[in-house]
Amino acid sequence: MATYLWEGRTRTGEESSGEMQAENEADVINRLRAQNIQPGKIKKKSADFALPSMGGSVTNKELVIFTRQFATMIDAGLPLVQCLEILGNGEPNKNFAKIILSVKNDVETGSTFATALNKHPKVFDELYVNLVAAGEVGGILDTILNRLAIYIEKSVKLNRKVAGAFTYPLSIAAIALIVVIVLLWKVIPTFQGMFQSMGKKALPGPTQFVIDLSNNFASNWYIYIGGIFGAISGFRTMVANPKGRYLFDSFMLKTPVFGTLIRKSAVAKFTRTLGTLVSAGVPILDGLEIVSRTAGNKVIERAIMRVREKISEGRTMAEPLAETGIFPKMVVQMIGVGEATGAMDTMLNKIADFYEDEVDVAVDALTALLEPVMMVFIGGIVGGMLIAMYLPIFTMADNVGGH
Repeated sequence: MATYLWEGRTRTGEESSGEMQAENEADVINRLRAQNIQPGKIKKKSADFALPSMGGSVTNKELVIFTRQFATMIDAGLPLVQCLEILGNGEPNKNFAKIILSVKNDVETGSTFATALNKHPKVFDELYVNLVAAGEVGGILDTILNRLAIYIEKSVKLNRKVAGAFTYPLSIAAIALIVVIVLLWKVIPTFQGMFQSMGKKALPGPTQFVIDLSNNFASNWYIYIGGIFGAISGFRTMVANPKGRYLFDSFMLKTPVFGTLIRKSAVAKFTRTLGTLVSAGVPILDGLEIVSRTAGNKVIERAIMRVREKISEGRTMAEPLAETGIFPKMVVQMIGVGEATGAMDTMLNKIADFYEDEVDVAVDALTALLEPVMMVFIGGIVGGMLIAMYLPIFTMADNVGGH
């Protein structure tokens, strides 16, 4: 992704400008046209021209509070500029306050609210900007802002649940690694010294293996530590590459336990986001393009874009969704019913509610399954090493008992 500076004209002929994160210039042009802006000059923002971002420290909670307060003020009949001034002056987060006041200045100089928000993509993402644009055109900005606040809250809640499911096994694995390092570095050498003081008798195979591993770690610890950091760095480099990320996402979708959770989470996010966009009056093709970018999974992103292509060719939405093989039959059938009855947004939100509950159940089941598995994993590693160290002592005890 790169940052592009753009200039253009709105439908009313007003000049507009801003910056946008996109894959290429064609992507910028398509997104501007989706916002009813005729593209003009587009230039890639150079690295040395980049200014420090003011939006890096704006939390989702602060964004939700801003959105809800703004919706209340608009509903009460306050002018847009006055709302932004009140919220900007009252915002405790200084970075966010600067952004709100910057948006207010842009609106005062003639920009639309959506165009002004689009200049701060790290705070107001593409979904936010497009929904605000739809609200401005339809005269229902307060309704759209309330929907946005609900969407952000539910999205954050869903992401936390999924992240929590992955955090537990990673934390246990990290603890197990630390325990093994401490055993190899401090505990095993103590046993080795004790065995050496008893004489040069041959040690049992498992004991000798653990001692050799400890000696090797003590001599080459920097190689082991470097290997760990190298593996982490290599993984990050791989997922930063589009092809590597696609392969990783494809692998994760096929994993027995986590794949089911990721799939349910993706369905919930897809239906919630698309339902919010459709209910705001955003065209289905534009909505699918936005949803694909917020999918968080390259495999699902490509599948959604293929669905978009098929719809642009005149097909219904349900058929190409079924062909992807990613979305469950129940979801496809419900979306088909929504298309037939003209209640697509209602049906999408019902599916999202159902699958968000399914994610709750899946996370609880995964946690219940992983707890004993991870305990056995740690116990097997630590217990195996300790038993290997006590084998010579058990042997000595047997010999003494035999005599």
